[in-house]
Amino acid sequence: MPHPTSESGPQSNCFGAAQFGQTHWSVVLSAAGRQNPSHAAESLEKLCSLYWRPLYAYIRRQGQNPHDAQDLTQEFFLRLLKKDYLNAVDQGKGRFRSFLLAALKHFLSNERDRARAQKRGGGQSPLPLDFTGEETHLGFQPADSLTPEILFERRWATTLLEQALARLRQDYAGQGKEPLFEQLKTTLTEGRGSVAYSALATSLNMSEAAVKMAAHRLRRRYRECLRAEIAQTVATADEIEDELRHVMSAFAK
Repeated sequence: MPHPTSESGPQSNCFGAAQFGQTHWSVVLSAAGRQNPSHAAESLEKLCSLYWRPLYAYIRRQGQNPHDAQDLTQEFFLRLLKKDYLNAVDQGKGRFRSFLLAALKHFLSNERDRARAQKRGGGQSPLPLDFTGEETHLGFQPADSLTPEILFERRWATTLLEQALARLRQDYAGQGKEPLFEQLKTTLTEGRGSVAYSALATSLNMSEAAVKMAAHRLRRRYRECLRAEIAQTVATADEIEDELRHVMSAFAK
């Protein structure tokens, strides 16, 4: 699993798109006071399209089969995007993660009549969700003892890390350096002492010292991309470091 490092340095393009006052979750929160609700709806839909997987994992862990879990996930988003759920936003707890899970629990508590499954959403699918791919990722096992809450937290953390990696790849591709990224991305997960820098140097036709410097920059920029991704899901800049610690601790539970 990719992980951020503690290295510091100049920020890359990754964080430029995440200035506060312009982040998706900040827009949604401001709409709770009825400011530009249409913009908020677009931001909420974008966030949901990125972070639906933890909710689906939670529903599956509650015992729902894949078909019913898919129906419930789509219906939840239909209601979230079409109804006035913003009244439930607690501005004092401005993490999108917390809001989303609380809203899902409220929705599930009111969804007891499974005979309505075929009618959910009137056949509409508000988001193009890859349920088949997600089932493969989850790979539930009968002996798996993870609670729905822990599974939600881990899938949330994994999604953030995946999005950060996608940001980083796009950043390198935009500079015409995607081949370098593809060669060096394994250094994000390997221990510092286990990276075969000499082999990478031969493959990239670079000196070993140059490869080590490039890997150092990659790790630094990955952390910046992860911070930028987290910034989209919290209300203030002060919450980024706390949420970053939460992401890392999710895998220790």
